[in-house]
Amino acid sequence: MRTLHISVCLLLVPVLSLLSCGEQKTPKKKEERPPNIVYILADDLGYGDIGAFNPEGKIPTPNIDRLAAMGMKFLDAHSPSAVCTPTRYGILTGRYSWRSELKKGVLTGKSRALIPKGRTTVASLLREGGYQTAFIGKWHLGWDWALKDTTALDGEGWNPQDFDNIDFEGPIKNTPNDLGFDHAYGHSGSLDMAPYVYVENGRATAVVDTITEDTGEYTWWRKGPTAADFVHDQVTPNFFGKSIDYIEGKSKGDAPFFLYLALPSPHTPILPTPEWQGKSGLNPYGDFVMMVDHYVGQLVKALDQQGLSENTMLVFTSDNGCSPQANFPLLAEKGHGPSGSFRGHKADIFEGGHRIPFIVKWPAVIKPNSISDKTICLTDLIATCAELTNRSLSANEGEDSFSLMPLLAPSKDGKYARKATVHHSINGSFAIRRGPWKLVFCPGSGGWSDPRPDNKEIAELPKFQLYHMIDDPGEQQNLYGKHPEVVEELHGLMASYITNGRSTPGEKQSNAPLHLNGTAWNQTETILSR
Repeated sequence: MRTLHISVCLLLVPVLSLLSCGEQKTPKKKEERPPNIVYILADDLGYGDIGAFNPEGKIPTPNIDRLAAMGMKFLDAHSPSAVCTPTRYGILTGRYSWRSELKKGVLTGKSRALIPKGRTTVASLLREGGYQTAFIGKWHLGWDWALKDTTALDGEGWNPQDFDNIDFEGPIKNTPNDLGFDHAYGHSGSLDMAPYVYVENGRATAVVDTITEDTGEYTWWRKGPTAADFVHDQVTPNFFGKSIDYIEGKSKGDAPFFLYLALPSPHTPILPTPEWQGKSGLNPYGDFVMMVDHYVGQLVKALDQQGLSENTMLVFTSDNGCSPQANFPLLAEKGHGPSGSFRGHKADIFEGGHRIPFIVKWPAVIKPNSISDKTICLTDLIATCAELTNRSLSANEGEDSFSLMPLLAPSKDGKYARKATVHHSINGSFAIRRGPWKLVFCPGSGGWSDPRPDNKEIAELPKFQLYHMIDDPGEQQNLYGKHPEVVEELHGLMASYITNGRSTPGEKQSNAPLHLNGTAWNQTETILSR
């Protein structure tokens, strides 16, 4: 299996820019068509887990490091959230998830669809531009399982809590196929979230005949229904295998393709297969990261063998920071820090929660060993693809997305237009970053590291935090109160992003008022009542 070249609709060389996907949907020569796009999204992989980003790290990642050497490495890239579901929403829609009904937390494996059919996604935009589109992997954005009793739905639209009410043989609605993906194969939530069922184009692929539960220290997952063809430790290899098959199949066609490979790893359950167990000399998490790196190499090899590498834009990144389930204390004893030099980890408003590795390899456009220190966000994909396909975004599309093309192809006209970036923690806390300054709208981590939101000491801390990310990237010195002019400016900018329903220029849009479970969105009240 080989690496996913994300010819993300980002960069076109001058000659290719003459070929609008809308004007010529099936270019006859591969060297003349828009780039293929392969987007590999790791799950809970830390900034410091990749050697190219953390030379002090102890986990060997030669294949991912090679991608960085062959392409562009972004040192200041961020997921739009410090947890899974909202980041996925942001990648596909170009809109911060806190504008939707999901103001905090994540969905479950039983949750109903979060993205409505009418909203433009990266996949629907690219398909409109002549691309073949595929999703393979962990969805975690909800879909609507067939139900035996539809009256069991509660007023908020959640699936019933009883698995027995799911008709696993029935058609599933509001799937990735309804959001622009020609082909979709994956599972509904994280690998530790039941039900454990592969779904392909709206149908379960096998009979659900088992209830499984595992209570291992690293391999734990929630008890739940499991299909006959679903083996937990084979899920990651299976997704890479399916992706390689897809690449090989599409290499024979004339249309460009977009492959969104959303890995369930190295998220819990931490399941390196036997041949990788003990390889890192650290712990099972280190072994699991090494296994992911190996399969990335196999995917890249597939692109090379099919002659697709030159004009494939391959993106490798992570949905948020590393989870504490990786066992930070043990890794630290062995000299490895999953967050690198940054504070915090998954779920936090601190950098370790959302600063992520981000690599783009595209030989036709990007010079080897390129580095960017610009602050970017994973929401930027849809605007990049729109520019690549010569398509303008409407007022209600990609409200928080800025094209990366000026960074990927510096020879192009224009400038990367992102003014500021909004960060978001698991409990719904906000921060806004502009230039070197980061203003945090809560007194602690907003997540799982200390000081946690439920700690008594929180009441004794300043209500906000201000950090200078150049002088203090580890966020150790809170400057709130010392630079009131900076606080005022950033506070006002954040308020405008909320009230305008967007951070890009354009017509005002609206945000959904409540979280899916009806919890009030208190953070915005704090910001807007300044």
